[in-house]
Amino acid sequence: MSITVTDPETYRDTISTVGKDGKLVWLYPKKPCGKLYQYRKYVSYALLTLLFSGPFLKVSGLPFLLFNIPARKFVLFGMIFWPQDFFILLVGFMAFILFIILFTVVYGRVWCGWVCPQTIFMEMVFRRIEYWIEGDAPKQKALDKAPWTTEKVWKKTAKHTLFVLVSFFIAHTFLAYIIGVEQLQKIMTDGLGAHVGGLFSLVLFTGVFYFVFAKFREQVCTIVCPYGRLQGVMLDKKSLTVAYDFERGEPRGKLRKNQVRTQGDCIDCHQCVQVCPTGIDIRNGAQQMECINCTACIDVCNSIMDLVNKPQGLIRVASEESIAEKMPWRFTARMKAYTAVLVLLVGAFVVLLITRTNIEATILRTPGMLYQQTDHGTVTNLYNITLINKTDQELPIILKVLSSEGSIQVVRNELVLPRQGLVEGVFFAEIPENSLESASSKIEIGVYSGDKLIATEKTKFLGPGR
Repeated sequence: MSITVTDPETYRDTISTVGKDGKLVWLYPKKPCGKLYQYRKYVSYALLTLLFSGPFLKVSGLPFLLFNIPARKFVLFGMIFWPQDFFILLVGFMAFILFIILFTVVYGRVWCGWVCPQTIFMEMVFRRIEYWIEGDAPKQKALDKAPWTTEKVWKKTAKHTLFVLVSFFIAHTFLAYIIGVEQLQKIMTDGLGAHVGGLFSLVLFTGVFYFVFAKFREQVCTIVCPYGRLQGVMLDKKSLTVAYDFERGEPRGKLRKNQVRTQGDCIDCHQCVQVCPTGIDIRNGAQQMECINCTACIDVCNSIMDLVNKPQGLIRVASEESIAEKMPWRFTARMKAYTAVLVLLVGAFVVLLITRTNIEATILRTPGMLYQQTDHGTVTNLYNITLINKTDQELPIILKVLSSEGSIQVVRNELVLPRQGLVEGVFFAEIPENSLESASSKIEIGVYSGDKLIATEKTKFLGPGR
C-alpha cells in the first residue's frame, strides 16, 4: 500500500482496497505495537483458546456447544435444543442481535476490531505468520516486487503452506462444532471412502478459510459483511468510536526544524494510514464503513505524539459530539431504550430456559375411537402418546392417572425413552364410571421414570355421562 496525498473528499466515493481501474489494491499494513495492541493480543488469545477448546468441553456428558444443523440439534451450555425449542433459540438470537446493536450504538465497531473471528484470525494468526516469514510491510512489498529467487520461493512456499495447515486446523474445529468431536474423529480415522461427505466438507472449509485469509482478507469486512454497512444506521455523533480530534489536530502540517509551528498537533506523518489493516485515513472521519475500531492507529499516533513532545490522545476512543463540543460522553435516551428492550429479552430468555422441560409429552385420544364400558364398572379410552427426550440418558417410562382414580395399561411393549430421541406408544386409560361427572372430563396423566415425575399432560376423557 503506497501512501499518496489525494483530494481528501475522494474517500467518500471509493474504498482504499480498490484502485481507479477497479482492480484490487493489495494492502501492506505496518506491524502494530503499543499498549492497546497488547490488550488485543490478550483478548485474542483468550477467545482463540475458548474457540479451539469448545468442541472438547463437556457438561454432564454433552458438548458445551454444538450446532448440528443437519440433525436439527443444538447444544448450548450442555443443554440440548430441538426444533420444538425453536422459540427459545429465537428469543436468545434476538437478544444477541440487540446486544450487538446496543454495543455498536454505544461503543461503535469494537466488536469488529477486538472480538470478530475474521479479525482475530486475520490479524493475530495469519498476519503474524506473514510478519514472521516475510518481515514488516516494507520487506513484504520489496519481496513481492522482486524477481523469483530461491529466497522468494521458499518464503512464499513456507507462508502459504502454513496458511493451508492453519486453515485445515480451523476447518476441523468448525466442523467439530457442527457434527461433534466423536463424528469428526470417525471421519479422520476411518477410510477415505467411508465418509465422503465429511471429507468433502473438510476440504471445502479448508479452501474457503485459505482463500479468505490468504487472498480476500479485509474485503470480507468492507464488501461481504453487512455489519459494516449497517453501522451507518446504528451509529450517531454520540457513539463512542475511534476518532481523530480535528479540533486539536487541524490544520495539519509537516513538522519542520527551526520554524515556529502554527498548525495543529497532527504532523501529517500518515503513520495512522500505514498501520491501518483496511487502509483508511481515520482523519477523514470516525464513521467510515471500512473502520473496524481495531485501535492500531491510536497506538501509533500516541507513539508519534511522544516523539514530538505532544500530549497523547490525538486519535482516541471518543464521540464526535464530545470532540466538537468538548463535552463528556453521555448515556443517551436512545441507548437507554435499547438497554430496556435488551433487559426484557434477556429476562424472557432466562425465564424460558428455567421453565424449559427436558421431557416433552403429547397425549391425544386415538382418532375415531369412542369410549368402552367394561363389565366391572369402568370406562376406558384409547390414547396415542409421543415422548421426546432432550437429555443424554435412556429413561424407562411409567404412566399414571393423577387427577382421579384410575389405571393405565400400555399396549404391546413397555415404554423406554431413548437418549436424545423420541418414542411413540398406545395405551388405555381406565377410570371408574361412578367417578365421571360428565360425558367429557379432563384428566391429568403423569409421566414417571422410576419414582420421579418428569412430565404431566392433560387430555380429554370421554364417558357415558350422568
